[in-house]
Amino acid sequence: MSAHFADRLLAAIRAKGAPVCVGLDPVYQRLPADLTARAGLDDARDLESVLDAVREFCRAVIRIVAPIVPAVKINSAFFERYYTDGVEAYFDLVREASAAKLIVIGDVKRADIGHSSGLYARGHLSDPDFAALDGLVAPDAITVNPYFGLDGIKPFLEVAREQSKGLFALVQTSNPSAIEVQGLTLADGTTVGERVAALVNTWAGGDGLLGDSGYSLLGAVVSPRDETSTRKLRAAMPNCMFLVPGFGAQGKTAEQIRNCFKPDGTGALVNASRSVLYAYEDTKYTQMYASQWERCVEHACRDFVAAVASIVPD
Repeated sequence: MSAHFADRLLAAIRAKGAPVCVGLDPVYQRLPADLTARAGLDDARDLESVLDAVREFCRAVIRIVAPIVPAVKINSAFFERYYTDGVEAYFDLVREASAAKLIVIGDVKRADIGHSSGLYARGHLSDPDFAALDGLVAPDAITVNPYFGLDGIKPFLEVAREQSKGLFALVQTSNPSAIEVQGLTLADGTTVGERVAALVNTWAGGDGLLGDSGYSLLGAVVSPRDETSTRKLRAAMPNCMFLVPGFGAQGKTAEQIRNCFKPDGTGALVNASRSVLYAYEDTKYTQMYASQWERCVEHACRDFVAAVASIVPD
């Protein structure tokens, strides 16, 4: 891997014609019934049974979406819940998605200070430097929390620059209560979220961080709240790719995410998780495919791509 992360991401988006990624947030209780009813996968009290079902489901989803989208976002929380075996499953799926030629984003939301931050960066973003781990790879990018300031982000930036990886710093998140912090007004009239955006923009322009595309390896997680705030954040971070959560099951529509893109149609990667993963729970798809859950997921993924494509500027 040698190309700059943002350049690779933009090339992958162009190749698929889809500025989107599919989130892998698997919950055993919501997996397809024909999967969890299978012998060896049917015991919700048995860790091995549950994880085997989760792995099989995620592998199938990766196989389905790989020809359609440029990237997947794997949320580590849905695997850490299963302790050491779950962490192993997370890295197994990172490897499988990477082998499927997908850009892999690890949704880990890590940060700290000093040595702790450096070790988080090595543990979650760096490819292994130990012997006998040749088959293990880290994600192409991860999410990070900018609350600690540059001290917390700098070790991640160093690893990302060294290994041609990427980062997405949390700026405006999709949870309803985020506005209680991110929306607070500071003495100069800006909000906390806008101030964080200004800091992220400054960090993004550091030495060796910009690619040939003009985008930095440091991007931002931005969920559109309203047209005004989204336009402000887009203008405040011109060199940052946006990772855009909230589409689909969380209620954000294609029209609402329009202002995350620049006029040239670049600058954003829109994520959908549950609306694609659990499409077999939606009568829109089950009426067409009955119990063929994989066909439901594929159709929902293609609908997601089409919905976003319909609002992306040419």
